[in-house]
Amino acid sequence: MFGSPRSPAAAYASVGIETAVPTADPHKLILLLFEGAELAISVGKMHMTQGNIAEKGSSISKAIDIITNGLNASLDHEAGGDLTIKLGALYDYMARRLLWANMKNNAAALDEVTQLLRELHGAWAQIAPGKELAA
Repeated sequence: MFGSPRSPAAAYASVGIETAVPTADPHKLILLLFEGAELAISVGKMHMTQGNIAEKGSSISKAIDIITNGLNASLDHEAGGDLTIKLGALYDYMARRLLWANMKNNAAALDEVTQLLRELHGAWAQIAPGKELAA
């Protein structure tokens, strides 16, 4: 799934994410999507530096899929208003940057999307279910 079959770190990360999904609440599932996208980009970057073209493409495609069919698809446009429109545009931008990074072997674009994901991931982690927001 991630990395080579001999990569213990990739295997551990994969198992950790896969075993967390069945018991996760919706908030935790979004956190897992962020983690999965970040991991896929990281693995894609590793394959990029090693010249493993097929594996790079597969990992970056996985990240694009998580962003478009996971994060973007989970947006509640009725309840979210302007914020969901902006997040949707940001997710679209990230997917396009990843596609460009894959085509051009551009690690800087991968880093840019990783940074954006980390910022959103951190913000989402601060919003705990049932926690009241300050007025």
